[in-house]
Amino acid sequence: MENFLKPTPAIDSDNRLIVEKAESLVGKHEKEHEKAIKLFYFVRDEIKYNAYIPYHLFDYHIASKTLKRGEGYCVSKAILLAALSRAMGIPARLRFVDIRNYLLPEEYKKLIGGNVLVYHCYTELYIEGKWIKLTPAFDLELCKKHHIKPAEFDGENDALLHRYTSDGKLHIEYIRDHGYYSDLPFEEMLNARIQVYGFDYIERRKKLLKTLTVKKR
Repeated sequence: MENFLKPTPAIDSDNRLIVEKAESLVGKHEKEHEKAIKLFYFVRDEIKYNAYIPYHLFDYHIASKTLKRGEGYCVSKAILLAALSRAMGIPARLRFVDIRNYLLPEEYKKLIGGNVLVYHCYTELYIEGKWIKLTPAFDLELCKKHHIKPAEFDGENDALLHRYTSDGKLHIEYIRDHGYYSDLPFEEMLNARIQVYGFDYIERRKKLLKTLTVKKR
């Protein structure tokens, strides 16, 4: 269990910013599940979801840097939740799975050649004798905009992405489990994506990011 409590290169739970933020979010006398609830909703809603960050770079996954940046995608947000939790003495690990997202934007489907997202990530917290699955990826603002059911956490039960949207459309299907990790398996994750999406995937993604940046100006 100690492997899920200590800091790692990505889950830098001993970083001053991480510790201070975690302490500011939770009360000293609260129970573990109450602390976990507050940490989950902070990461879900205050760290905005952005699927287009340059995740071919390790730095974009480090918890403290995601906290400072204020945005991330599923993996970086899961890492941040793990870091905040470990800072508060709650065992945390990363779980990687493949999912099918039926509502992916066309430009993203074109980039990856379909709607299967390889090495999607969520956090698992060990609370009161059991591991609980938590997905803080989609913030509430995003969910309302796209009629997505937000993942809700009550401190006891799993909070994963929903199979259907709030208006009944098919949304998320979990199709493959890669297991849990005490730290980010960066090279493994990147190589798996390249194998599925194509050897030139990283370069194509960089070009897309440049195009999107120009459009925002």
